[in-house]
Amino acid sequence: MSVGILGTKIGMTQVFDEEGRAIPVTVVQAGPCTVTQIKTKETDGYSSVQIGYKEVKPKLLNKPEMGHLAKSGAPPSRHLREYRLPDVGEFQLGQTVGADTFSVGQIVDVSGNSMGRGFAGYQKRHNFKRGPMAHGSKNHRLPGSTGAGTTPGRTFPGKRMAGRYGGKRVTTRKLQVVRVDLERNLLLIKGALPGKPGTLLSIAPTKQIGG
Repeated sequence: MSVGILGTKIGMTQVFDEEGRAIPVTVVQAGPCTVTQIKTKETDGYSSVQIGYKEVKPKLLNKPEMGHLAKSGAPPSRHLREYRLPDVGEFQLGQTVGADTFSVGQIVDVSGNSMGRGFAGYQKRHNFKRGPMAHGSKNHRLPGSTGAGTTPGRTFPGKRMAGRYGGKRVTTRKLQVVRVDLERNLLLIKGALPGKPGTLLSIAPTKQIGG
């Protein structure tokens, strides 16, 4: 049974299939990750596997984190993520999980933080149409009315307005694994993935998103 994995986005490139068609892919450094905790229905009410990713110096973690990792014999890990599974019998504490978890042609969901674009206006953030560009117009990129006047006399919460754009957790669903490089623990996934190079990504089989 496939469990999700944590990885780092490296960048985009293209590969060619047997018919010579170019396929845009994103290269992901998938793990290696270590199984740090196994939960079962008897002990926790549900079954899941927790994995750790990206080894760091022990001084960067606090004592509770180090104590939690010591139970499984896992190295100090910066990131922990939990994936629910119907059956966890095939996993063991301290087990290494890598790119071999996935196979070519498998469909996966990828989650990560999108690129932050700072403060953005109405056109860029919400795809508003601009106003007339004639010389007499004073409404080129303005929002227009934001609500009624006398009643209720205020702007309702949730109104689409200018503000911070991007920098949120995004999940791109149903992407295909094009290639698996076991020697370097690389996954080549068709299409674009959230974030810029260096972004932490969670890759899981479709309909199974990391915690």
